[in-house]
Order: sequence, then structure tokens, then C-alpha cells
Amino acid sequence: MRLKFSKMHGLGNDFMVLDLVTQHLDLDPELISAWGDRHTGVGFDQLLAVLPPENPDMDFQYRIFNADGSEAQQCGNGLRCFARFVADNQLSPKETLRIESLAGALWTRHIDRDQVEVGMGVPVTEPQRIPLISEAPGPTHEFEVDGERIELTAVSMGNPHGVLFVDNVQMADVSGLGPRLERHERFPERANIGFCQVVDPGFARLRVFERGVGETRACGTGACAAVVAGRLLGKFNQRVKVSLPGGKLRIYWPGPGEELTMTGPATLVYEGVILI
Repeated sequence: MRLKFSKMHGLGNDFMVLDLVTQHLDLDPELISAWGDRHTGVGFDQLLAVLPPENPDMDFQYRIFNADGSEAQQCGNGLRCFARFVADNQLSPKETLRIESLAGALWTRHIDRDQVEVGMGVPVTEPQRIPLISEAPGPTHEFEVDGERIELTAVSMGNPHGVLFVDNVQMADVSGLGPRLERHERFPERANIGFCQVVDPGFARLRVFERGVGETRACGTGACAAVVAGRLLGKFNQRVKVSLPGGKLRIYWPGPGEELTMTGPATLVYEGVILI
């Protein structure tokens, strides 16, 4: 069997993207993990699958798998690449797509060939819905790691996030604190951990340790979660530019109960074929 795929990235957050509308494959975690290996496989942070929708009101179904084969609920950088992939492969003539995912109903809209705006849904801060084990309503919660007390702001963007505000993101202990907080017992489904530096009310610097992956060049939902956390704590305006190691994203969030939108690039790296 010859399986066509595209290698894409959003600000360096890289993906293997599969058309499972015109092709057919049972997605197996061991196979995904083998493809995700950067030495012996394609190599990626996540695998994205474009499938027919189960809901007839939607255009496509969006599934996301981490490099270790585990399934994720949401990926913002991946959603932009998903929209670019659909257009490049002529799977739909629509400029605006309605997409079903484990995170709920989403939408995408092309600004131009490379820039895509996506609707990321309404952020969630209730601990039980993130999920986070906590008796406090939040949004900020105190964690203990190796005897050190750390304040995290917990947010779900369809996937769980913990945001830690730091004075200097370059000096942040991402490799040390990231995995400890990602797997903290109070996050029953693990979490993505963001280290956010507020430069001014309209600009932030961010690094993210993603669950099932490690630190990535960029994390779209992480950028969204960081802006939500900062807005709730009075640190940000409605519109914020977020600088990640791979580039910049534009986030707009009016406030609690409102939908958040994100705009950024989606880039094709190459197309390939795998023999199965």
C-alpha cells in the first residue's frame, strides 16, 4: 500500500499530515510512534489526520496524535496546517471550514495562502473540566514540586494547560520543571506547561513543554492559554502578539465566555509516500 502524506509546520511545530478522506488506514499507536522517530521515521511533533465528518453539519473531522502515539484533543498550530492541507489537496473549495474534533467544533479561515485564522473555542478554567484536581476555583493554583511551591494558572483550550509566569523566559527551567509539572499528580490527563514572560500588555514571550512531546518550537494552544491566563490576571489586552522560539502568533480574546481566535502561518515542507 502506498500512503501519501505531507510534512508541514506552524512556526517550527512540525507535523505529518494524512488525507484519510481519499485514502484508508487504521491508525495504530505503534505505527504512529515509529513514523514519529526523527532518526528512523518521518519525524514530527504530531501526526494530523483529515477524515470525513461524523456530523453532517461539519466539513471534516480532525484527529491529532503525539509522537509517542498517544492521541491529543487539540493542536492550534496543527489546525492551521490542517486548513492549508485541505486547500492544497483540493479536498474542499471553501475558504472557511467547519471542523469537528475531540475539543469540540472548530473553524478555520484563510487570510492568504500562508496565513490562517482559526477559532479555538471558549477557554475553560473550571478545574474539573481542565481536568485539574483542586478544591480552589482558580484560575491560579499552588503546586509543590520537589519541596518548591509554584503558582500555575490552569486553562483548557480543549487540552489541559498550566501557565507559569516568569521574569525571563530564556532563563526559565523548562527542561527541569516542564516534565515534573506535565506529569504532576494533580493533572490526571497530564498537561502542557507554558513559561510566559509578559513584555507589555500587548506582547509576550513563551516557551512550552508539551505533554507527550517535550519542548517544541511553538505551541498554538499554549499561546492561547498563556494569553487567557494573563488576561484573567490583568496582565494583557484583548489582542496580544506571542513570540515563541519558532515565530509569532496573534491572539484575540475579548474575555470570559467569549471565543478565542488565533492567526499565524502554515507552511508546507515537502510531500512524500510511505510504503506499508
